[in-house]
Amino acid sequence: MTHHPGLLRTAPLQGETTSSLICRIASGYGLEAKALRSCWHWRNHQPKHEGGTCRADAEVLLNSAGRQLLAGLCGVEEGVLARALPSWAREDAKLPSERDALPEAVWRTGGTVAGPVAFGCRLCAARRTGVGVRAVRYAPRWDRVCVRHGRWLLDADADQPLEYLDVRHLPEVAAAQRRWTGVARRAVRAGASPERMFALAQAVVARWWEQAYGWERETIWPRRLHVVAGGDAGGDLEWWRIGGRDAVVFPEVVAVAEVLLDPGMAELVWVDSGAGRPRALPADGMFCRRLGERLGRAWLGPLAATDHGGPLIAWMGGVIRRRRGASGSPGYADDPWWVRQEHQPATMAGQLRVLGKEKRAPGSGTMWRAVVPAEQRARIGSLVDGAQEQLIQLRGAQAGSSADVAQRLLRILGHSADLIEKALQHTVVAAVNAGVPPQDVARWAKLPPGPLADALKAYQGAGD
Repeated sequence: MTHHPGLLRTAPLQGETTSSLICRIASGYGLEAKALRSCWHWRNHQPKHEGGTCRADAEVLLNSAGRQLLAGLCGVEEGVLARALPSWAREDAKLPSERDALPEAVWRTGGTVAGPVAFGCRLCAARRTGVGVRAVRYAPRWDRVCVRHGRWLLDADADQPLEYLDVRHLPEVAAAQRRWTGVARRAVRAGASPERMFALAQAVVARWWEQAYGWERETIWPRRLHVVAGGDAGGDLEWWRIGGRDAVVFPEVVAVAEVLLDPGMAELVWVDSGAGRPRALPADGMFCRRLGERLGRAWLGPLAATDHGGPLIAWMGGVIRRRRGASGSPGYADDPWWVRQEHQPATMAGQLRVLGKEKRAPGSGTMWRAVVPAEQRARIGSLVDGAQEQLIQLRGAQAGSSADVAQRLLRILGHSADLIEKALQHTVVAAVNAGVPPQDVARWAKLPPGPLADALKAYQGAGD
């Protein structure tokens, strides 16, 4: 089968998905993308969201004949396409390998092929190609600002209509992207992975983002959120807190990455831990105090220092164990940039799916997130994480005399029990306030009515 070169030349964008390029070729010829895709034999169906809409992050893998056909249709050499399209040479078991086979294609989602997928800037695409149609490209979250047009390019895997957020009036966001380039270079020189370092910094800041719902002294993030929402996020605050999070907190993510990479800051962690004379990390430690100052929030230090079980404390623990030469579970002690699964921040797509289900739930106030305030949910999570972090310390607390070891074990177990008891009280109150019958709460928590009532009274009386 012979394929003739296309009449129009459609150049690929760097990092573009193959599916996006096919759609732009079709637009150039005045065709529907579906009509042009009929040139290939498809091995499966196009990915769609739960509601039936086609996924913008859908990706296409082609066999050899399929790649030749695409090169002819866009009038670009295969070598150029191979350098521009991350999915170009990806193999798939569903595709025949014979070079003389018919042009065949298989659908995949971009995230399973070559990493995070975001929308491209239509203005930049139009400037390069003359056609202002939607483009989709692979882009890590530290490369989401179109500096020329002041746009934060959103994830393409979520079922929502926006392609970008306007950050023209937030110059610190673009400045952070420029700073990240230098941070990544320093990370490489230090033998660290920029990708993992960024992931840890993002996990730290995303956790703060959830907790900051009740931080009265936090004024920077609310201002930015209203800016990206077009002036006022109040009309749909929960949506904007999800959709705007990555753009709003990006400057702090880069700043935290700089802090975590700074050997001087790591030395402060070591000093706070007691160095050669181990002690619990203090709430007024020098590291967290200096961290808050570098983020322009002097008040943040004590909050960060007491967030037991969070990714920041986990990183600090890794730094301390390395200095002491202690070993831990595989992957945890050996890599300070390792982010536990429970610390990985939820994606915009995942959060919007949850939000949509809550809004569609029958009966008002039936979903946990809808009826339990964010700060209360964050408090419960923090207490549970704190107890977990305390229990992890038991692994390294069993060396020394019998009296010393017993004292350390009992102290850690006692503190863990206190945290779990507080988490239980918070959860009991939240469940009862959400309308769950007290007798059910008592049964699930294995508490008789007396202790349940006492826990409720103690919690409400403390106002905590």
